[in-house]
Amino acid sequence: MASIFIAGCGFGTALAVMLHKSGHEVCMWSKFKEEIEEIRLHGENRRLLPGIAVDSSIHLTTDLADAASADLILMAPPSFAVRETAHAIAPHLKPGAVVANVAKGFEEGTQLRLSQVLTEELPEHPIVVLSGPSHAEEIARNVPTTIVAACENRASAEYVQDVLMNTNLRVYVNDDIIGVELGGALKNIIAVCAGICDGMGLGDNSKAALMTRGLAEIARLGVKMGAQPETFTGLTGMGDLIVTCTSMHSRNRRAGILIGEGLSAEEAVRRVGMTVEGCSADKAAYALSRKYNVEMPITTELYLVLTEGKPAAQALQDLMERPRRHENEKVWMNG
Repeated sequence: MASIFIAGCGFGTALAVMLHKSGHEVCMWSKFKEEIEEIRLHGENRRLLPGIAVDSSIHLTTDLADAASADLILMAPPSFAVRETAHAIAPHLKPGAVVANVAKGFEEGTQLRLSQVLTEELPEHPIVVLSGPSHAEEIARNVPTTIVAACENRASAEYVQDVLMNTNLRVYVNDDIIGVELGGALKNIIAVCAGICDGMGLGDNSKAALMTRGLAEIARLGVKMGAQPETFTGLTGMGDLIVTCTSMHSRNRRAGILIGEGLSAEEAVRRVGMTVEGCSADKAAYALSRKYNVEMPITTELYLVLTEGKPAAQALQDLMERPRRHENEKVWMNG
């Protein structure tokens, strides 16, 4: 059994519950004292994961020094807080501790992948990326789930695989950390758009087209950035895209529904009440598409909806009226 420190109480709560049931020694941290006190008081995370019991033997803390004895660090803060959290925890980690990141997105401003941010802040520690179709609500209820542990160092990925796997969680390893990470971040953009389709009252045909062409442009950018094409047909590409675009567990889809119903992006995010990673990821993806000269029409139209207030109906019309294309384009070509 491993000693595990979880930084963040969102997805982190689901991981803590699951890993505790597997017999691991679990400590969960939050920056916010009131969040920890609420979980202690009610025995559950009522704001983010209501109805899921958090066992009293799971150690809850606001002190990052409690990470000192951990073999495995699970980074689970929102994407905007990854660097801050990593910088603060760095002095407390023991040599050889493995760091696995479950946050999805990019660093705002730099467009760095989050594993790159962690490598800068924690250069002495192996960085593993965890991604795949895995809603916290279902992880915590032991719904059978499969995810990917990605790292250039296979031994580190296999260590995380061994620690996390149980009868309800199957973990695959992958050495394409770029593709795994990009799939997990970019699918949130398409999920916002899927929600917009639902909010506008469009049908199954529309959503199927959006998801398929969305995956095509995710793969185009990914390959240009050094990812392997086949990664995007796997769990962290197609798999994560399917679950995020079709489930009401998805904050990104829920925000998109509100935008499709006519609310502004700002009001939609406010009503969802939690971080909507797809909105911030879209701005980063738009910048990356220009940097790498990759045509990403869906990403671009969402960018215009989010930043310039372009009506969703006009964005849809402009997508449908794009110049003719051949479907069997190579993913590394623009089109």
